[in-house]
Amino acid sequence: MDVHDKLDELSALVENARAMPMSASCVVNRGHVLDLLDEVRALLPDSLALADDVLADREDIVAAARVEADRVLADAAEQARVLVSEHEIYRAAVAEADAVRADADAEAARMRRETDDYVDAKLANFEVALHKTIAAVQKGRDKIRGRHDYEDLGGPVDDTPLPG
Repeated sequence: MDVHDKLDELSALVENARAMPMSASCVVNRGHVLDLLDEVRALLPDSLALADDVLADREDIVAAARVEADRVLADAAEQARVLVSEHEIYRAAVAEADAVRADADAEAARMRRETDDYVDAKLANFEVALHKTIAAVQKGRDKIRGRHDYEDLGGPVDDTPLPG
């Protein structure tokens, strides 16, 4: 038998009990009712007694749960603060890196312009020197041609070295 069967038996006992005249009361056998109640108690599982203990301690359990919830919320708030802080540090680092990169790009562009200007100046000097050399070569060739033209016309040959 289980608890429900015993409770049904107890209910049947009360329902079938002899009624007191002119009253809602009835007469039941006290010993029999007490025996049935003892059997019901014996059939109740130990977990029910444990549940009763838990209910009795519910205030302590609720208080402990609130403390734990507060601790979890505080930990979450701290983690959020750390993450925000790390995010701010990251953003500052990215901004610093962008500034350094911009400075390096500007410095590289300045150095490139200076190098181009230097090379252009050297090439201009070389061009001037080259023009002078070409002019001197041309002049020398013209002089040699002029002498050959003179010799072809029957003039004297001059073996004197040319200046410069």
